[in-house]
Amino acid sequence: MPEAAPDQSVNPLSVGVVSLGCAKNLVDAEVMLGALMADGLEITNEPSEADALIVNTCSFISSAQEESVDAILESSELRAVQRPGQALIVSGCMPQRFRKELPKLMPEVDAFMGVDQIAEVPRIVREAISCRSEKTTVAQKNRPKGKNISKPLAEVSARPEYIPDVETPRFRLTPRHFAYVKIAEGCNHPCSFCIIPRMRGSHRSRQQSDIVTEARGLVSQGVKELNLISQDSTYYGMDLRSGHNRTISSPAKFALATKALPEDATTLCSLLRQLNTISGDFWIRLLYTHPAHWTDELIKTISDCPKIARYIDIPLQHIHDTMLERMRRETDGQYIRDLIGRIREGIPGIAIRTTFIVGFPGETEKRFGALLDFIRETKFDRLGVFPYSKENGTRAGGMRGQIPARVKEERCAEAMAVQKKIARAKGKSLVGRKLKILTEALATDQDLEGVDVRSWEHGLIRKNSNKRIEFEIDRYTMARGEADAPDIDGRVYVKGKLPLGEFLEVRVMGSTDYDLIAEPA
Repeated sequence: MPEAAPDQSVNPLSVGVVSLGCAKNLVDAEVMLGALMADGLEITNEPSEADALIVNTCSFISSAQEESVDAILESSELRAVQRPGQALIVSGCMPQRFRKELPKLMPEVDAFMGVDQIAEVPRIVREAISCRSEKTTVAQKNRPKGKNISKPLAEVSARPEYIPDVETPRFRLTPRHFAYVKIAEGCNHPCSFCIIPRMRGSHRSRQQSDIVTEARGLVSQGVKELNLISQDSTYYGMDLRSGHNRTISSPAKFALATKALPEDATTLCSLLRQLNTISGDFWIRLLYTHPAHWTDELIKTISDCPKIARYIDIPLQHIHDTMLERMRRETDGQYIRDLIGRIREGIPGIAIRTTFIVGFPGETEKRFGALLDFIRETKFDRLGVFPYSKENGTRAGGMRGQIPARVKEERCAEAMAVQKKIARAKGKSLVGRKLKILTEALATDQDLEGVDVRSWEHGLIRKNSNKRIEFEIDRYTMARGEADAPDIDGRVYVKGKLPLGEFLEVRVMGSTDYDLIAEPA
């Protein structure tokens, strides 16, 4: 017998959500959950118990697409065994990018929804459940061959314009002590390797007062760290003024545009300064800045505001002028070197995180060598290296000089080997120093499996008489310092069971390649 549609008048519908991808996607999932709960639907962590399951997808690069497709197909297969009447809904970047193709390629999905539809998810869920019920009736089984009574629903805007505000219901998925605050959506940059502007639309900023109101509410709830996110946080506010020109991209043009703004104009600097006035002990962490949009005023603002974490995320992608030009990054190598020098001089103690792409079309051994030299010279505090992913629909996808996958992986490994030596030296230099940390969770054996054996001398790991490794997991608390963003950077393992979600001062006892070992000061 096919599973009957749930009786919504007796029991509220239950919905499960699987969210993939970046923190910006996570905020979208939180908004969907908030809208569902506000409309009386229940949330479940057990997919087999859900009347509808939402897979919130990422489509930034091929590996992210593969992960999303695997999650969709796996959910469909489990549904067939556990709950045939369950509606399967796909949201996020993947249906946004392939809005015409996916309904034809994935008939097992009951509804596709784009970025603009996240606040409308309760209605879409109910319609998808009705759609699924129609598909699973006996009449559907006996339908004429080749005729599909119920096609997947598809609601995806061609060009997204939506951005949530403080009044938008939201159910946070992060721990109570930190939150992501989306300050803008979309992107105007022409990077030749990136599909984000096509998926997420043009840059659009939230009103400053709206963000500040949200931040005050989060701090009053006990949040100790506000992570500001967008595709390009440094462009925040520039689109809010009248006569906005979306062609402002190069450093020179951006600097002139910001200098011409009136004193009361909304910018990232004005937002940061107002957030810094909120009462309470908390960090403001600035993520996803673009090198072309840094100004002396932003450097001064970070230096002047003690609540802004001494940490910046500034993806540079490359240093060789030819590669930067091919990537359409709007900066050159000398500008990048000068900018890093200005940031380090203007904000003493700043930790700089960056990312690079290796194996981009046209990257010769000499150009890759220039990147390695730059990494050695600059000694970034945090660094990620990614092999170039060829994406259809991007300028770079059609370029000549594509690099073999093996070469890309080799260059990625070589660059990370250089960075590991730098990170190891930086960790050793912190031994004996005091740090302010934010506690996260008690360490488990799984958390400690990757901790380097050099930490044995500090008591974190020991060998028993049979030479088996034993973890003293009841003695350590995982934490993060100012130089560590959630989920992407290293950790501080602090000796003792400590209160969670709180600031503490610790003394560094030792280090691994990327983590620190500490004790309460």
